[in-house]
Amino acid sequence: MDFSIVFVGTAGSVPTARRGLPATLVRHGGSRVLIDCGEGTQRQLVRSTGLVDLDAIFITHFHADHWLGLPGLLKTFDLRDRERPLVIHGPKGIHSVLETAVLAAGATRFQVETRELEVGEAVEFETLNIAPFPVKHRGSAFGYALFEHDRPGRIDLEKAAELGIQPGPDLGLLQRGESVGSVSPGDVMGGSRPGRKVVLSGDTSPCDSLLLAADGADVLVHEATFLQEEAGRAAERGHTTAAQAAECASEAGVKLLALTHLSSRYGGREVEEEARTVFENSYVPRDFDAVEIPFAESGEPTLVRPQRHKRPPDRAQDTTSAAEGASLDEKKV
Repeated sequence: MDFSIVFVGTAGSVPTARRGLPATLVRHGGSRVLIDCGEGTQRQLVRSTGLVDLDAIFITHFHADHWLGLPGLLKTFDLRDRERPLVIHGPKGIHSVLETAVLAAGATRFQVETRELEVGEAVEFETLNIAPFPVKHRGSAFGYALFEHDRPGRIDLEKAAELGIQPGPDLGLLQRGESVGSVSPGDVMGGSRPGRKVVLSGDTSPCDSLLLAADGADVLVHEATFLQEEAGRAAERGHTTAAQAAECASEAGVKLLALTHLSSRYGGREVEEEARTVFENSYVPRDFDAVEIPFAESGEPTLVRPQRHKRPPDRAQDTTSAAEGASLDEKKV
């Protein structure tokens, strides 16, 4: 089953010519879930995957750069005659945020609901579970752990044949945990195989809850608003440096670290270089990059960059100067 994440917006509080405001699309089988919805998200989706028919939206916290794209997205869904209900999940207070979004967008013909989540309360989709955990930011804020249940072990075909089980429907019954005659699943199957897990930090300072949630994750998507030279400012603003995010990835034993929520003072390369001094498998995705996550027996998570026309480096494309970006970031509320 396919499992991937698309980086719809990777900037911090200020968009740049190359980076939109925070939004991440999760694709798992037939499910499509959006984590955060910064201003301009619908445009970013149109430019990348297309404006997919989302199954749900999850908001990490209520700073404007993480939800202000909701009015436009809801209005566009309505104009496209969406009929399915849409549930927007988030911390306590999500009802008020939706009221503001609907006030701006106007009433929709499809049903829009909100669900205030409690810590550890998993939302179950057909093939994926999403559970919030608390992070250390200014005000109520969540990170999200997205995980599959463990899968049954592999069938030893040679052993099954010795016990009289031939290729065909009987193997499927055993795989589903049913016995075939006197042969039980435990007679021919190995131990269960772990499902895949992705963890998104949202905005946060380093905290134990995130470290615990990220334990053994295939992919950790972690904010890296500052470099280590700005560690004091990062702590003051409730954010994390690239080096601190890499330390979390290393200690949690994740396979791949993706750094997002970059301050407009940085182009990206310096953030990636700092993280790699601590955790080698660190990347700074650009908007519309994706991470493909195969099952463990099929390989490692891989960053995939879409084909683009050749353009100058990130810093040259950014029309916001470093000084302006620093000033704007510091004014974030």
